Amino acid sequence: MKCQKCGQKASVDLRRHNTAFCAVHYLEFFERQVQRTIERWRMFTPQDRILVAVSGGKDSLTLWEVLLRLGYRPTGLHIHLGIGAYSDLSQAKTEAFARSRGLSLLVVNLEEAYGLGVPQLAKALRRVPCSGCGLSKRYITNRVALENGFTVVATGHNLDDEAATLLGNLLHWQTDALARQSPVLEADHPRLVKRVKPLFLMTEKETVSYALLRRIDYIPDECPYAQGARSLLYKDALNQIELHSPGSKQQLVAGFLERLRPLLAQADRQTVGECQRCGQPTTGVVCAFCRMWDQALKRIPVTVRPSDTLSPQAVGPSQAL
Repeated sequence: MKCQKCGQKASVDLRRHNTAFCAVHYLEFFERQVQRTIERWRMFTPQDRILVAVSGGKDSLTLWEVLLRLGYRPTGLHIHLGIGAYSDLSQAKTEAFARSRGLSLLVVNLEEAYGLGVPQLAKALRRVPCSGCGLSKRYITNRVALENGFTVVATGHNLDDEAATLLGNLLHWQTDALARQSPVLEADHPRLVKRVKPLFLMTEKETVSYALLRRIDYIPDECPYAQGARSLLYKDALNQIELHSPGSKQQLVAGFLERLRPLLAQADRQTVGECQRCGQPTTGVVCAFCRMWDQALKRIPVTVRPSDTLSPQAVGPSQAL
């Protein structure tokens, strides 16, 4: 197969677009698609202060790379989750990426900041680790962005992630979650920072291809707690559908965003106040994050409390925060 642009041998075949590109023109295509998504969904402008949530994996590091090449100057935020060697390697990959490109990176160590890492938190809560991990990452990311003057948080969720999440929410009729599923979540409270997903229309394979062609050194392993997750089952099912009907994932997500989500979002309007404990946004008296840590610390007492000031470690070039 030949490159659609130059006629040379293609490196990447894009069945859902019925086209193929050589390495050079694929990189141009990928970056152009991301820029179009940013503009189409009004995610941010060069004047925004962008905080990119980076895990050390292919998606978040690819997002950071693309934004840099598109002319933005985002700062990275890495959260060390306390998952042994996996978290250590994730942080090392993230720091190496930042240093090699002269980028600013903030690091928060969950165990140092709150007393427990994800494994200990899961044990204390007697729940699967993913529950406390996801809530902690969302809370910390918003709080760091808010306290350091960032106007938007960008995450590396790709089309496969969005389609799998959507399928799971539809199967279980999670209407609250469906109402909030969007590539752009505007800040509807003074203490909430806008969240965006610039890669939400790029598939996992397309993102991997970009990372490999750009020689991005990312951690290839999945989180050790991801094994057996329902999201992987949903991704496998969607991959089978995509194999026989290219473009199905995008049709599913785009159709939902155009037709169903506006109705759900209109019906899901809730009054957002501030947590009496930490001051962060919540629809209750005490936010879910503080309630979770209250429950955990009753079983595993520690000296660090969730309400303490969150001071991320700066890595790389200094930047006024």
